[in-house]
Amino acid sequence: MQSPTPTPSDVRLAVPALGRPAPAFAEEALVGRRFETLRSEALRGRWVVLFFYPMDFTFVCPTEIAAFNQRLGEFEERNAAVIGASTDTVYSHLGWVGAKEELKDLRYPLIGDVRKTLARAFGVLDEAQGVALRGTFVIDPEGVTRWVEINDMAVGRSVDEVLRVLDALQTGGLCPCGWTRGDDTLRPEV
Repeated sequence: MQSPTPTPSDVRLAVPALGRPAPAFAEEALVGRRFETLRSEALRGRWVVLFFYPMDFTFVCPTEIAAFNQRLGEFEERNAAVIGASTDTVYSHLGWVGAKEELKDLRYPLIGDVRKTLARAFGVLDEAQGVALRGTFVIDPEGVTRWVEINDMAVGRSVDEVLRVLDALQTGGLCPCGWTRGDDTLRPEV
């Protein structure tokens, strides 16, 4: 059952600073239909889109997970790994993926952050409810946090926006409001 939306006073966020190294991790994950330890250092050299979601067996979460899966090829074209994470166990992930039609062909890892260390390190753990908020992090190939978005638990994130931001970051330039892939970046005049 989806948790009620916390009030702002219920949640204290301490997200990684932009432009600083993302927290290192070694966490158990569901990869296909097997369990593996996923290590952040193994992801160096690639962009990483790490997204947290509150819980398995809920309503909004599978729509996001399926949307990332449907667009996975677009992330791979951009040298970006997609990783999902919740505070559920990998066994819960396995049961849910097997039971939910839109998740049966999941092609990216789901971390089982049952100790809540990863959600806490990334500053998205709702301590009172013991679940992660809908946090999305884009990490560059050097392991530096470049973008953070945190949504209310009741509102799913936009995969289009994550791709747009990833594209913008990969230009290395200045991207104005509404910028999309193929648009010119800004050139400051001095």
